[in-house]
Amino acid sequence: MAHRARTFIKAPLYNGIGRYVCQLQRLTLTFCKTHGSSRFMREYIERDLVNFARDNPGVVVYLKPRRHRDPYIVAEYLNGQRDMMRVNHITASELVKWVDHFRTRSGEPIARINKYHRTDHPSIQGFWTPFTNRPTEQNLAKFPNKELSEFKSVFPTATEQLQQLAAQDSPETSEPKQ
Repeated sequence: MAHRARTFIKAPLYNGIGRYVCQLQRLTLTFCKTHGSSRFMREYIERDLVNFARDNPGVVVYLKPRRHRDPYIVAEYLNGQRDMMRVNHITASELVKWVDHFRTRSGEPIARINKYHRTDHPSIQGFWTPFTNRPTEQNLAKFPNKELSEFKSVFPTATEQLQQLAAQDSPETSEPKQ
């Protein structure tokens, strides 16, 4: 993987303001009508291609019969990227998965990732973490610390709720019996 370019995580810019836009623009299935290596491609076309075209109206599907050629798929994306894959030994069920893979890709070339955090407008304060606005008392505490080791519940436990109810119901001015 050392030969691949490095990049940051990115998404297609303005991918449909308000809705998702599928980045796959065109899918071309090239196959032979008689050749044995195109058997699974023909099976996929007969069984699953109509459902794919119905479910994805934004994707143009072309079928190109070519005599005595191995089958392959060409996926063209909105950013101009083209992916080609030979599918002569791939079954029809695997073809469903590969076509779905092409449909869900962004079209960006596959590259190694430099960093998982990137912004065009860096903050002076730095990245937010769950500990950003926490009290700093435990920074100076000596461990093990019994007070910081105890579990602090946000809600009262059932026992505490019963004790509160009992304290409210009993008269506070009652004198002990002798």
